Amino acid sequence: MLAADQEPHLVDVHVGGRIRMRRKALGLSQTQLADSVGITFQQLQKYERGTNRVSASKLYGMAVTLQTSVAWFFEGMPPLETDDGDRRAMAVRRFMATEEGVELASLVPQLPMAQRLQILALAKTLSVDNDDDRAAG
Repeated sequence: MLAADQEPHLVDVHVGGRIRMRRKALGLSQTQLADSVGITFQQLQKYERGTNRVSASKLYGMAVTLQTSVAWFFEGMPPLETDDGDRRAMAVRRFMATEEGVELASLVPQLPMAQRLQILALAKTLSVDNDDDRAAG
């Protein structure tokens, strides 16, 4: 489990996103996949978000259930570097690992530009407010 000030590791987020993508492509529920490898659906949710690491045995079991290779979960994994472009890519991966991130990513491009900019301004304002709340607490 992560400490409050730690973020999920990029590899865990990537693997979790690939688990979710494959599960959805095959039309499986979280419960179905979780049951197939002997975990709770809540644990699977943590794997898909990247907040918990998947053990080798569980990843192998998921690969069997999801009809793919273990290596598939790592495809597209960029090199781990620390420049600003990589931080931005990591932020996008973390965002896309969430249910609301996927939904927002599909809905926002359909909006007129003026509304997109309003959503961006709102998100920035909420983020600043949230940072202020954390500093005060």
